Amino acid sequence: MKNSTYIASGFVYSPIARSVAIGLALSTLVACGYTGTSEQTQAEQPHKQTRPVQRPQQDASIQAVHPIARLEQESAVAAHRSNAKVAKMSQMAVSQYHNNDAYYHQATNTENYQKLSDLSVVSVAEQPVSTFSADVDTASYANMRRFINNGRLPPKDAVRVEELINYFSYDYASQVGDSLNADKPIAVNTLLTASPWNSNNQLIRIGVSAYQPDMNIRPAANVVFLVDVSGSMQSQEKLPLLKQSMLLMLNQLKANDSVAIVTYASGTGIALPATKVSDKHSIENAINNLRAGGSTHGSAGIELAYNQAQQGFIEGGINHVYLMSDGDMNVGITDIDALKHRISQKRKAGVQFSTIGFGQGNYNDHLMEQLADNGNGVAGYIDTLHEAQKLLVDQLGSSLHTVAHDVKFQVEFNPSMVSEYRLLGYENRQLARADFNNDKKDAGDMGAGHSVTAIYEITPVGKPGLIDPLVFQQAKQNKMAQRPVNEALVEVRVRYKKAQSEASAKYTQRVHNNDFVSLANINTDDSFAIAVAAFGQKLRGNEQLDDLSYSSIIDWANAGKGQDQFGYRAEFVKLARLTNTLAQQSNSALPVQLPEPEYAVQPLPVTLPARIDNQTHELSQ
Repeated sequence: MKNSTYIASGFVYSPIARSVAIGLALSTLVACGYTGTSEQTQAEQPHKQTRPVQRPQQDASIQAVHPIARLEQESAVAAHRSNAKVAKMSQMAVSQYHNNDAYYHQATNTENYQKLSDLSVVSVAEQPVSTFSADVDTASYANMRRFINNGRLPPKDAVRVEELINYFSYDYASQVGDSLNADKPIAVNTLLTASPWNSNNQLIRIGVSAYQPDMNIRPAANVVFLVDVSGSMQSQEKLPLLKQSMLLMLNQLKANDSVAIVTYASGTGIALPATKVSDKHSIENAINNLRAGGSTHGSAGIELAYNQAQQGFIEGGINHVYLMSDGDMNVGITDIDALKHRISQKRKAGVQFSTIGFGQGNYNDHLMEQLADNGNGVAGYIDTLHEAQKLLVDQLGSSLHTVAHDVKFQVEFNPSMVSEYRLLGYENRQLARADFNNDKKDAGDMGAGHSVTAIYEITPVGKPGLIDPLVFQQAKQNKMAQRPVNEALVEVRVRYKKAQSEASAKYTQRVHNNDFVSLANINTDDSFAIAVAAFGQKLRGNEQLDDLSYSSIIDWANAGKGQDQFGYRAEFVKLARLTNTLAQQSNSALPVQLPEPEYAVQPLPVTLPARIDNQTHELSQ
């Protein structure tokens, strides 16, 4: 037979079956420790030379492991390794960070905003004087824009009305024909007009413009960039955008300015010691080589940045630290008040401190604004390269060169003309009445070309208001006496210093009844500012504007666009139109409040061990 079969002991089997049987037999012999060679196999293969196979001795107690048991063992080993990795993470805060951090994980949205309530309506009979500090920050506007462009209305606490208004510049000096100079660095202008959202009320707008010197002859600048390179900065809208923004700003600095770069994450380092801008190539290389990784030891970075600023300090020049971060400082900060006090001390020594925010998901707006306020700097937020162009190129002179220090506002209302008032915005800029004349009390600074706008809504006497008059506190009045035709409604007082060490100067101006201008006759700047003020109040859900539509705001803003050289006002109109659509989708004119856990205020600081505990809990679920 050509297809051979083998017959043994009554069984018939094929060559394939025979091979399988021999293989099983050999496996059994090996498992039992037999290392010899089968005589039968040698006989069948006489021409093949073989030698005994040497096997390592094995413990007889070891037995084959069942596949399921093996999987369980491997899972246990993996769990052990995971626990070891978590333990290693807890030690990262005291070790130098790695460029490619594999441990950072942003589990939830931890954006942090200061909880502020809108300033309430105030009775003039009870409190006739209002005092507050100037504010030139713009972070709230850019951050608000980020939310809306992403298809969501911002949470109420992310919106600060005064920062929305002051995002735009207004030329108040030209309206009164003032010629500003170093000896007269500010001009004050006022407007009295009707309130477009309450026919019983009026608006008083106070506008201050600051002197714009020639930036080509400004003092030399000693700039220190304090750059957050922690793991939270890895995303595209953070460190990559930050680096592009720094390169834009570098092109605006003068050759005799100096730049230093300090980085911080789990540890701190000097990426670039003080270097003249004339050596631009070295600065550009240092910026391009920045990499993200590690936790965020912010306080140590601030100390090192101040050390660099002190080493390059320019007497009589500009000394400025720019913190560029998402504000997520989770290591090293044990006392925020102590940190703010430290920044205040350095401000008095001549070093300003500004903050530039980036990113989303863990943006700490509350902390970044506090630090900038205490450092007499600017709190900005960069969501696009266009915003970097505006903030760090077009308006760089404003943030670098201060022309008016500690600018304060005080408004006294005439109780015979005004019964109630409320200030739109400036909730976290309120000052005590006595602070106005106290030159030791810090307030906001105004940089070259800055403008500051404040708007009061007032209720004239005789018009229905929200507060019932006090029965026993009303002053005796001669009802037969005629009021002056042009009596003053308010007196506006502005204090400022030309230099930190000098005594302050005071500017006083009154707004009279005859100064009233109808809404139809106000200029484009005022029409636009009122539109932005209304928009901010709507986003904050102010009930006094419930009956005002976004369509009306859009009309006012369109009427106030003016020349709009860079298109910022046209962009606002687009944002207002999109907001109108988003509000309609939510079937409410009020802003959509995001889920509370998503934007709950986080305790400061959020330490690295706490972050690790949270991650471990999540992994165990």
